[in-house]
Amino acid sequence: MFNLGLNFIKKIKRNFFPFYKNKELVFVFKKLQEGFSKENITSRFVGGCVRKHLLNEKIDDIDIATILNTQEIKEKFKNTNFEVVETGLKHGTLTLLSKKLKLEITTLRKDVITDGRHAKVEYIDNWQIDSERRDFTINAIYLDINGNIFDPQMGTFDLKNNIVKFIGDPNQRIEEDYLRIIRFVRFNIMYNSKIELSTIKAIKQNLNGIKKISKERILVELYKILELKNFLYLNEINYLKEIFLQIFPEFKNLDRLKRLIKICNYSQISRELLLATLLIDEKNSHEYFGHKYNISNNLKKSLNLYFENFKLSEQNKNFFDKDLEKNIYLNDKAHLINLNTLKFVINSKYKLRDFSETLKKILKAKNHEFNIDGKYLMNNGMQQGAQIGKVLKKIEEEWIKNNFKISKDQIQNIIRSQLS
Repeated sequence: MFNLGLNFIKKIKRNFFPFYKNKELVFVFKKLQEGFSKENITSRFVGGCVRKHLLNEKIDDIDIATILNTQEIKEKFKNTNFEVVETGLKHGTLTLLSKKLKLEITTLRKDVITDGRHAKVEYIDNWQIDSERRDFTINAIYLDINGNIFDPQMGTFDLKNNIVKFIGDPNQRIEEDYLRIIRFVRFNIMYNSKIELSTIKAIKQNLNGIKKISKERILVELYKILELKNFLYLNEINYLKEIFLQIFPEFKNLDRLKRLIKICNYSQISRELLLATLLIDEKNSHEYFGHKYNISNNLKKSLNLYFENFKLSEQNKNFFDKDLEKNIYLNDKAHLINLNTLKFVINSKYKLRDFSETLKKILKAKNHEFNIDGKYLMNNGMQQGAQIGKVLKKIEEEWIKNNFKISKDQIQNIIRSQLS
């Protein structure tokens, strides 16, 4: 109830103090407008920040479209409190940074040549033409610094009615950039949107085009999809599930989401846990996924750890019982909480009561800390060197085996045995 109250207050604040009233944003728009008449609007907000403003949601990323080119923008912000970062000059994009704001500013453009992956663009000063090259109607809603909407593609109507629709001909939009198929899936999941049969047909006809897209671009979109609360309910939308599985066939364990929903709310699910839920199986799907998309080493390690510990928990009845504190020490509580979740999701014989009892045990279990270090060993007669690491490991193993207890005599015996 407390969180609901806070969210309500935040929504009220957003209504009375919209994001575009921010003093720094007002300054940015004044700088971009300098030298132009009021009738010639140089800059507008566009994309996610406009959608979220209209839906009264929290705004995190701010994108600005402008008729100015990158060189003109750089000149405007010389000797100001904003740092100009050249993040995407090829695409006509700069980033403005202050202590509190990060703004992506992109010059209006139209596509001259497209090949399904990249586009050769021409920079323009026509807002209507800029809107026509965008992917969805809800991404072509513009907002000026005074709160006035410019909506050449009727995106506000579609946003209000939960419709994600390509601008113009779906086939043409998709053939310009095949990544738009995955973006369509993402927005469709986000808004739980209705979908036209012509759009489904266009997507299915162009699915092979995704092979032309770099794995890096696909992975970025996939991560955004996994962050969506509605992703957990993908199994309930058959046509969307079918398209998703054709794009990502490695996620054949999607049905596990049904069991995950029973025990987790979205805020409890990390990306690693969600990927483990979808990928950990006897066929080593997590390894295939990691290789296919060249995921980070940290994520690879995390998925491998889930895989190995899940196997151990299935083979060892004492994993969450007599060996619980040992496994907490070796991994940490957060990992074991997630592992218990993974066990429930994967193993249908693991009942909700078992899951709940194990969770209580994990939460109540002690955290142990190993306090012996190299300095202690040197104070007890050892010389500095590689041997210290080996002795420490042996002492730690004995400490764990003896229920996290070890006497000074036992330590001395281990030191002597290793030095002899």
